[in-house]
Amino acid sequence: MAIDPPEHLCRHTYAVVLAGGRGSRLGPLTERRARPAVPFAGQLKIVDFTLSNCVNAGLRRIGVLTQYKAQSLIRHVEHGWNFLAGNLGEYIDIAPAQQQIGEAWYAGTADAVWQNRDLLREGRPHHVLLLAGDHVYKMDYARLLSDHVDSGAPVTVACHEVPLEEAGAFGVLAIDERQRVVAFEEKPARPRPLPERPECALISMGIYVFDAEFLFEELARDAADHRSGHDFGRDLIPSLLGRVPLHAHRFADSAVGPPGAPPYWRDVGTVDAYYGANLDLLLPQPALDLHDDRWPILSQQRQLPPAQFIDHGPREPGEARQSLVSNGCIVHGARVWHSILFAKVRIGPGSEIDESLLLPNVSTGRGVRLRRAIIDKHCCLPDGFHAGLDAAADRTRGFHVTHGGITLVTAEMLGQDGRLE
Repeated sequence: MAIDPPEHLCRHTYAVVLAGGRGSRLGPLTERRARPAVPFAGQLKIVDFTLSNCVNAGLRRIGVLTQYKAQSLIRHVEHGWNFLAGNLGEYIDIAPAQQQIGEAWYAGTADAVWQNRDLLREGRPHHVLLLAGDHVYKMDYARLLSDHVDSGAPVTVACHEVPLEEAGAFGVLAIDERQRVVAFEEKPARPRPLPERPECALISMGIYVFDAEFLFEELARDAADHRSGHDFGRDLIPSLLGRVPLHAHRFADSAVGPPGAPPYWRDVGTVDAYYGANLDLLLPQPALDLHDDRWPILSQQRQLPPAQFIDHGPREPGEARQSLVSNGCIVHGARVWHSILFAKVRIGPGSEIDESLLLPNVSTGRGVRLRRAIIDKHCCLPDGFHAGLDAAADRTRGFHVTHGGITLVTAEMLGQDGRLE
């Protein structure tokens, strides 16, 4: 039987972005926003990676399922992703939780898709691609779809190798020589190591391809099972083991990145992971290449002036080194090193910003010192403010200090108006 070319597969696939989780492990960063709406890399949101992968691969029918504190996410998708051509059948459906079945919100990821099954059916897809909206990576979903069809299995699970000590936070797979999943355990206390690489485990990326009709059948079965938590990773996928073939797709076979670079995928579900993934972009040759025009990461681009660097006399030059500085920023007589300044950040004279992330619309007074800190949106740091220099003192002042020693400061912690995104 002839296999459809990738572009044909993409045209007959509906992509579902699951973007409704609480994201509680990101702590204060998700008190006002859903995790996919958290700013990233200076001018992006986390969800832009998943949406860009879809568009770059040729998937132009996309549903974004939201629930938790979704207003800023909805606004971002509506304003930043409205360029698709509706007259050509291209669109992004935004589907907030609407209590379409009873009075409960989504019980889990499988329940979220079940409650929106009519939305999927309208597109008459041959395949459904289920995606997480809160991971940072570049992946060609067209290659994933081709591998799914070639395998002959009704379900494909995208998987990735991670260090064994990190695997307990994910669903861990075991596969055979035919790339069939033979075991699946969600967040095990003792992850199963890979036989060929015992220092690593094979984990589910939370990305699944289903033959459409098979998905609808399994969602109906799961919805009728009162013992189920109605989640793909915890319930639906494990229930398929032994009943139908489950194909495992290796991320390395569809990752997009610089030649010779290892496949890059990060779950930025904790403050430490979020901080580390941002700083990964400051490497001389980052594995996640944001300058690759062949696979751009798209987003809403605000009309802002270029970044400006102003000297405050001969002893206080305005400078930034090994850093990303976004449009609308002003560095006035301050030193910025190994940091990321998001849009419209303003740094006052005599300030020193080291290994820190300053999210949009942060401003500082004179003589501010930051080290290994994250400053959330709309914070106004007064003259002489410091954070990240003394973890114990930061905790005493009510700031959030992570296990990795990163200090997170929000406007609310400063007694200021953080405002909605």
